Amino acid sequence: MRFSPQLRDLNWLVDNPIAHRGFHDNRRGIIENTESAFANAMVHGYAIECDLQLSADGEAMVFHDDTLERLTNAKGPVNAYSVRELKRVKFSGCADRMQTLAEMLEQVDGRATLVMELKSHWDDDFTLAKRALQILGAYEGPFCLMSFDPHVVQAVCEPSPHTVRGITADRTVDPWYNFLPLALRVEMRNFAHLGTTKPHFVSYLWSDLPYEPITEIRRAGHPVITWTLHSEVESSHAFRYCDQVTFEGYAP
Repeated sequence: MRFSPQLRDLNWLVDNPIAHRGFHDNRRGIIENTESAFANAMVHGYAIECDLQLSADGEAMVFHDDTLERLTNAKGPVNAYSVRELKRVKFSGCADRMQTLAEMLEQVDGRATLVMELKSHWDDDFTLAKRALQILGAYEGPFCLMSFDPHVVQAVCEPSPHTVRGITADRTVDPWYNFLPLALRVEMRNFAHLGTTKPHFVSYLWSDLPYEPITEIRRAGHPVITWTLHSEVESSHAFRYCDQVTFEGYAP
């Protein structure tokens, strides 16, 4: 396995547990990927994992799902709505409204490490990656970008090789992956894309560990973080094979 980016000090990435979609708690009206979830994470000293989707008019929005119905009073794809329309969408169970990436950066203002996942529609449209890089160009806080889609990571690497980037991964055996070409799934499983993606770190499914390619990447000095842990028991297992955990539903 060839892991090519120059090694650099990434201790800031693994210094603190990473709150998955912010430190959210539906019972307290703190919904994932909202201003309240990010504020709660910062109060507790956690790093923040969050997700970016693209609006219809090309803006980077902080939201996980491709569609709106699970978390909001609206329906349909996120990318069918403009920024103005998305700002009017109400989250179920809280008063927060969807943030743009720029608004979220203004809120965090360097006070927490940001681990941001670029969501992909697996269509080789890299508008979201380009827009995120454009906005992040002036941001001075600690951050990194990552994606499950190797082509998206490559789209970060090529125009901005110094941006810290990671590949989010598992063993690609879940039926969810069946829509992807087999060759791509095998490439992702075996990390055959490393020559083009050149990730600085890997975010890996904790329950798929140990896994020899991850062991080799970590042995080479590149941080491995894991997703998504729900208890101290799971954390105890994961820390045998990783450098930091992405968690939700408990306080590590």
